[in-house]
Amino acid sequence: MKAFRISGRFRMGRNWQPFSKELAAKDEAAAREKLLSLLGSQHGVPRKYVTIATVAEVPKDQVEDHAVKYALEARA
Repeated sequence: MKAFRISGRFRMGRNWQPFSKELAAKDEAAAREKLLSLLGSQHGVPRKYVTIATVAEVPKDQVEDHAVKYALEARA
């Protein structure tokens, strides 16, 4: 399990909202899929209105999200 920081923007009403999210996933493709699923379920955003700008792997010691830290430690 690896940590990824994904940033980009999604459409909220008529405006584009920037975002940055940390996720735990096995690879980059799984992290992208998880992000699209989360934005769709939490904000009701269709996938076509999500633009991913960057996906970067984050070293375990630089992870800021507590849920991601816990997921990395639990799977180690």
